[in-house]
Amino acid sequence: MSILRGHFAVMLIVRFPGSASPEELAARMDRAREELGLEALTLAAVDELAAAGQGASHVLSVYGADHPGIVAAISSVLAELEVNITDLETRLTGAAEAPLYVMLMEVGLGDADPADVERALAEAAAEADVELTLRALDAEAL
Repeated sequence: MSILRGHFAVMLIVRFPGSASPEELAARMDRAREELGLEALTLAAVDELAAAGQGASHVLSVYGADHPGIVAAISSVLAELEVNITDLETRLTGAAEAPLYVMLMEVGLGDADPADVERALAEAAAEADVELTLRALDAEAL
């Protein structure tokens, strides 16, 4: 769940009985969308994963002037390096005339080398004109 540009957004992954067809599920979800007054509802099949991925090992902080493409720039670098994003939060802070965009991610580096990840992220941050820090997640802080 998150607030994206003032809109409440939720993503759910659910499993439903094999006896229910995707069309039946879509019809039921559409009725729920109408009853709840939701702006949009999308239903898509998701492939089963062999095993749960590694949990978060690092925290990534991103700060800068708000502009489109920040999430895409940073997350695409992480995807290329097979880094798993386990949590993501964004917000605008600061004065209304000069808001500061803040993005916090918990990521699992898996087999990726932290130095390689930092190098690639630094390049993406420079291109996106944002500041970025990556630090090991302190399990005690959770």
